[in-house]
Amino acid sequence: MYSNGHRSGWIEIITGPMFSGKSEELIRRLKRAVIARQRVAVFKPSTDDRYDAVDIVSHSKQRFTAYPIEQAAEILEKVEVGTNVVGIDEAQFFGDELLDICEDMANRGLRVVIAGLDMDYLGTPFPPMPQLMAVAESITKLQAVCMRCGAPATRSQRLVLDEGQVLVGATESYEARCRFCFEEPTPRQQNGQTIASVVPPHADMNSEQKAT
Repeated sequence: MYSNGHRSGWIEIITGPMFSGKSEELIRRLKRAVIARQRVAVFKPSTDDRYDAVDIVSHSKQRFTAYPIEQAAEILEKVEVGTNVVGIDEAQFFGDELLDICEDMANRGLRVVIAGLDMDYLGTPFPPMPQLMAVAESITKLQAVCMRCGAPATRSQRLVLDEGQVLVGATESYEARCRFCFEEPTPRQQNGQTIASVVPPHADMNSEQKAT
């Protein structure tokens, strides 16, 4: 049974769109915990092998060794006695069961640091992040830079036609966009199948501006 022996656990959330520095901030906090001589256990989804099959790697190439896992329940199996800090990257990939697991660890006195997307490619809340944010003691919401206009970006724009909520990718599949430049995907038909397309929400406004 894992426990750090005292009741000082809590949950920290690091969230925002893609390319906002979530993994980099997670790694920074974990490295500080190591410097403080705390015992750290870190987890990432095994499906996220964009930069490395094992390490958490930020887009800026910062890295930290982690356990690649398929399901959130594996976290409880791998967190050992004496662990002080648990880090979880790409939390949106682990589903609703992650909520109870993180609550359990925090109640046992562990510091749980979680990084994940707050919204999916449709611009809607990405479970279980909203639920985790509701019970967390600390929330850090980061912004990226809009790849269209340079404004603060809060959304992840998918650039490829794929209607699944989960699509692992980097710059080849996504851009950071601000609210104004974000293009909300809408269903359309191709070869008899419904797929995701994108329609600029401000297309009419842009046409009027060009006309003037």
